[in-house]
Order: sequence, then C-alpha cells, then structure tokens
Amino acid sequence: MSKHPIRSISRRRAVGLITAGLAAPFVIRSAGAQSTLPEQTTVPDILKGSGEVRVASWGGAKQEAQQKAWYEPFEKVTGIKVRVFPTADIAKVRAMVDTGNLEWDLIDIGRGSILRLMKTGDYFERIDYSLIDDGVGKEFRFENGVEVDSFAVVMGYRTDAFKDGPPKGWVDFWDTKKFPGPRAMYGVGAGFNPEMEFALMAAGVPADKLYPLDVDKALASYDKIKESVVKWWETGAQPPQMLTDNEVVMTTVWNGRMAALQGQGVAASICWNQGLLGRDAFGILKGAKNKANAMKLLAYTLMPIPQARFAMSIPYGNINEAANRYIPPERLAMLPSSPDIKKQLVLYNTEWWIANGEMARAKFSKWLLG
Repeated sequence: MSKHPIRSISRRRAVGLITAGLAAPFVIRSAGAQSTLPEQTTVPDILKGSGEVRVASWGGAKQEAQQKAWYEPFEKVTGIKVRVFPTADIAKVRAMVDTGNLEWDLIDIGRGSILRLMKTGDYFERIDYSLIDDGVGKEFRFENGVEVDSFAVVMGYRTDAFKDGPPKGWVDFWDTKKFPGPRAMYGVGAGFNPEMEFALMAAGVPADKLYPLDVDKALASYDKIKESVVKWWETGAQPPQMLTDNEVVMTTVWNGRMAALQGQGVAASICWNQGLLGRDAFGILKGAKNKANAMKLLAYTLMPIPQARFAMSIPYGNINEAANRYIPPERLAMLPSSPDIKKQLVLYNTEWWIANGEMARAKFSKWLLG
C-alpha cells in the first residue's frame, strides 16, 4: 500500500487522463521515423506551469527524436520552456552539485551512472512516483531515477550466409560447425561491459538463472569461440559495417544500428532471442533550480502518447506498455518493447554489474590478452 494513498491516487487518476486524449496526427520529417505521430492535445493541470526546465541530453538523432516527441509538445501544452544541452556528462553532475552551480535540472543518463554516483554522495533527487503513469513497470523504477526508453543488444547475422536456416540463439552463435563463418563481439574500450550473459546462455545457463553471473564459467565458454571472433568491436558503428562488408556472418549489435542497416537493404537480420534489454534513465539533479518542472517533464515523457511518439521517431523501445496501442503494428514489430519481442529478451541487471563490474572486466581483459 502506498505511504500516501490519497495523494497518489488522485494524481495518478489525473495523469491517467492522458489515455483519453485525442491521438490527432503530428507530422515529423526525420530519417527512420514514422511520418505521422499521435498528438497529445491536453495534459492534467498538475503538469502545467511556467518558467523553464533545463535538460542535458546527447545530441544527434536521439535528441532530435526527444525534441519532436517530448520537448516541443510539452512546451505547447504546459507553458513550461524546455532548454536542452547536448552534453550529458555524469562528471559534470558531480561538479555542479558539489559547487552548487547547477546549470541543468534533468539529465538523460544510464541507470548505472546514477546508481554509481549515488554511492559516493547525494547527487540526485528522489523521484515522485505519484506523478508517474501506472503503465511504467516496477522494473523500470528506482529511487533516484526512472527509465524512459529501452534498447537491446542482440545478434545480427547475414541472411545469405546460412542455407539451412538462421541462428536462433547464443548456442547457435557458438556452434561454428553448423553455422560457420567469422564472428564479432564487444570487447573493451567503449565503456561498456563484456557480454558475459551471452557466453553463459551459450553454455546452457537458462536466461532466468543468469544472475549472479558466473564469471569463470563465462570465460570458459568464451574459450570455445575465441578463434572464430575476428573482431572485438569497440564502437557501435563497427558491427553493422562488418555485416555490410560481409566481414562477419554474425555479430553482437545494438538493435537501433540494425534497423538503420536493414533500411539500407543489406542482407542482414536480427535474432532477438536471448538479447539483453538495456534502458536509459532520467535523473533530477540534487538541488535542481527547476525541480518541480523537471518532475513534470519527466512525468510527461512517460505517458502513453509521448512514449509512442518517441518510439515512432527512433527505434528505441517504450517503457510504458500502454503506448503500444498508439504505435502501428509494423513499427511495433521492430521495437524491443514489442510484447512478442520483449518476452524473448533478458532484463540487463545493472545492479549486479555495479557491484561486480570491476572484477568481471579485469578478468575478461586478462582473458582477452591471454
């Protein structure tokens, strides 16, 4: 039961009015985006206001999608100005809060970055979940942040490489006899973690029994495929390029990169089965000058129609399941949040990696050099 039942129920009912809004068309012109987006024509009064909110984002295609899906319509219906800074840097959050010179209110950052920084001090406000739509699952909520979109690390493969049928999971990725050809996987260097989950599933560990990860077992599994991995990639652009150039027949890859590749007509496809479901989060800086407005914007982005707008603008998945009703079936079929796809994915355990990542990365680096 909620600690504040009366306040929580009244706000959630008000925010829930979003689903009753008219889904009128809003036209957007952007590469890879759907041409017509549902439009949110009204919001509850508790999300309206004045002044501004300052958001640190990442620039590029993602920020463009956020601008069209969230920030511009939010300004229109709430009266709150959104200022965007394309410099989302967790180190700057520490410096801003430590000095009291807060240039941002809200930051688009990973759950792990928020949790790691909170281990060293009080850098983020607690989220007022009484404002958040009930369609946002508990797995996407944490005390000092909330996840707002999803992506998947999956297997990409050449569709012209296997005459007897495509690979269906990591056991097949590891089976170099039945599925011959060079592979690629993420190694080290881009600030991410080794794909030990894939190595363990290839070794027969059930998806729902992965965590806590058995690092030594994962490395033993890697031993069986190491000779076939011709590239340990370091940047997200490398896997799709290797597939395009026919340098590899299979690789681990981010789903968004594959969507762009398939749009170019390359003979490549995704195996969603046993992929890792990652998420991006928003956090409100401790002592944010526009804290109330930041919370309003955060709540707005997690409503069904704004969530649908974002997922239709860029191939990131929505967090609020209620958004699916506003997304055309052909678009939903390419998103990690599609019910048919999501059930095949494994929820990435950020908390395990925060607690054990240094050890796991060190062991993997030593193995890779051995």
